[in-house]
Amino acid sequence: MKWESLLVLVTNEAVFTSALLLAGDVSAQQVRLQLSRWVKAGRLLQLRRGLYAMAPTWRKVEPHPFLIANRLQRGSYVSRQSALAFHGIIPEHVPVVTSVGPGRPETVRNPLGAFQFNHLAGGLLFGYSQVEVAPRQFAFVASPEKALLDLVHLTPGADSTEYLRELRLQSPVAIRLSTLDELAQRSGKPKLVRAARLVGPLLAAEEGDSL
Repeated sequence: MKWESLLVLVTNEAVFTSALLLAGDVSAQQVRLQLSRWVKAGRLLQLRRGLYAMAPTWRKVEPHPFLIANRLQRGSYVSRQSALAFHGIIPEHVPVVTSVGPGRPETVRNPLGAFQFNHLAGGLLFGYSQVEVAPRQFAFVASPEKALLDLVHLTPGADSTEYLRELRLQSPVAIRLSTLDELAQRSGKPKLVRAARLVGPLLAAEEGDSL
């Protein structure tokens, strides 16, 4: 494949897989060799084996970090601190994109950022949806309520007033307490049920302080 042909093929793609180039009568070995050469030449960025993005000089679409995270680990969705910040629930900037999913725990670092994945059992993989995070870029992101519960589930001692207060939860209207309780009950985890019951008074106090 020629470089010009690749540009035409992926011009509207934020990221792409090598599988996209293997359709038809082509040599997989030759395609992978050519991709490796373009990476070494600085034309492509390799995000993970088989996953690529254009280098800035040739990039027409800026990949959103949440889209990249979804592509790095199949079946995952953005949650915990990253989703909470995305929804305006916590004030901190989150430099690492935090996700959960059925895969193994890992941290992936590539030219476009750092991405942390935590394992969740299949019975806890709910409470997320596909969101347009940038023009024509869609990613699976936890709801505010599920992002908070995922954080509590994966953090020792997080079902305490002290821990939840340290999160400095804000924008009380963004968290629906009925949904939070429903999701906690659905999880079947006493820890999450306890935490959900503590959140209401904290949000009420936060709202009172802001008046």
